Amino acid sequence: MKLSKAEEQLMHFLWKLKKAFMKDLISAYPPPQPKATTVATLLKRMQDKGFVAYKKYGSVREYHPMVSKTAYFQDHLDEMIDNYFDSSTAEFASFFTAQSKLTEEQLLELKAIIDKQLESKKK
Repeated sequence: MKLSKAEEQLMHFLWKLKKAFMKDLISAYPPPQPKATTVATLLKRMQDKGFVAYKKYGSVREYHPMVSKTAYFQDHLDEMIDNYFDSSTAEFASFFTAQSKLTEEQLLELKAIIDKQLESKKK
């Protein structure tokens, strides 16, 4: 399931804070900060989608993510590879390395990461 842009922005704050009260989340926004009702609406929608949960302390709620940033990104990456590269990770990697403005140093860094993964697969 996907988050809207506004929900995703709020989720990034929550991932960074790990757990937060409403005032913490509102404070995380750059000015002009949204109203508490707006953030509450976003949190409710995110809760309904299974991305956020909370602990209640009296009438105050402490929110925390139910989905890790890595899992969310992996899901989006998989979807992008399926939709734009016919499920081919090789086509994705080819596009990414050819079309992005990577320096030689960055390409060598990527190569080292791939080499390390290949080595770990052999063990």
